[in-house]
Amino acid sequence: MKHRIIVLGAGYTGAAAAGRLARRLHRDDVAITLVNAAPDFVERVRLHQLAVGRELRPRPLDAMFAGTGVELRTARVTGVDADRRTVAVTDTAGDVRGLEYDTLVYALGSGWNDQGVPGAAEYACEIASRPGALRLRERLAGLSAGQPVVVVGGGLTGLEAATEIAEARPDLAVSLATEGGLGDRLSDKGRAHLRKVFDGFGITVHEYTAVTAVEADRVTTADGEAIPAAVTVWTTGFAVHPVARATALETTATGQIVVDTTMRSVSHPDVYAVGDAAMATGPGGKPLRMSCASGTPTAWQAADAIAARLTGGKLPKIPIRYFNQCISLGRREGLIQYVTADDRATGAALTGRLAAVYKELVCKGAAWGVANPTLGLPVRRRRVAREAARTGPALRTSA
Repeated sequence: MKHRIIVLGAGYTGAAAAGRLARRLHRDDVAITLVNAAPDFVERVRLHQLAVGRELRPRPLDAMFAGTGVELRTARVTGVDADRRTVAVTDTAGDVRGLEYDTLVYALGSGWNDQGVPGAAEYACEIASRPGALRLRERLAGLSAGQPVVVVGGGLTGLEAATEIAEARPDLAVSLATEGGLGDRLSDKGRAHLRKVFDGFGITVHEYTAVTAVEADRVTTADGEAIPAAVTVWTTGFAVHPVARATALETTATGQIVVDTTMRSVSHPDVYAVGDAAMATGPGGKPLRMSCASGTPTAWQAADAIAARLTGGKLPKIPIRYFNQCISLGRREGLIQYVTADDRATGAALTGRLAAVYKELVCKGAAWGVANPTLGLPVRRRRVAREAARTGPALRTSA
């Protein structure tokens, strides 16, 4: 019988893992199923563009994986029984079904995190999901000239959201509230360029400002200041999908699955976690940040490790490290901050129009890799060892 591999989630990491597995393993030996709540792939790194009215290219999963041997299931994951090796899903008709697996790749990713701030869930908009970006799009379209928009959070998502909104709607009063300084993790050159772009767009920056409450027409800061906000955009980080925390899998306090260097669960060796769902470490033993930059290499690592263990091959050692942070600042400006392997800013940075083109090429390259899952690298479909076909890598000695 075929070895059953289920991949949960078809974002950047899940889709990459499924496609790579299809390249590595012989179709006669494995059945690869990709489960996703929506029928199409969403370019999450472009959701700030969707929020201001730009259209994103449709990327239906059935077209992307046609001819690869990967079976698609449009369904919402509601539970994982890691001891019985089953996944509970609810399909589009509302029917609950159970799927059995021999190997599971958990790639359900993350969503927005309101950090428990009063009023954030009720009144703020998020751009960590397509529905959230579309709701923000509707809210922005309903604003008249001069109305205030406050972006809360000074990370990369907040910087991109604030500049995208300010460029698309120069008639609005856009501001950014950040607990630290503007671009305080960037180099001197990066911070100077960021401030120049913000000044050019007329974005007001509230530095060293913690937002402690959100209301329909304002946000309140830790020192009691009320900042007017017809729309509040919340970008203070991500929270992982809650399913893993409810399982027998070993997870962190934040719900990330604890994995080894091959992205294999330390408690259940037939489960692999990739992307934001995994607590993985990079150079210097530092946890990888939630990002596409670290997520895609974890997907490659997991897929190649699964293939190696099933076929008796050599375990891969894909270095997971950082090279740069790519930030779009509207459609005509950008910032590429070069970093050390463990994600600390160096003095080098690329700015301006060239940086915007660089970031666009990175986004297109990431989407192309997902949309062409069996292209780009040589196809080497190896046969699964007979003893691993049903017992899987769970009972094999890990290296």
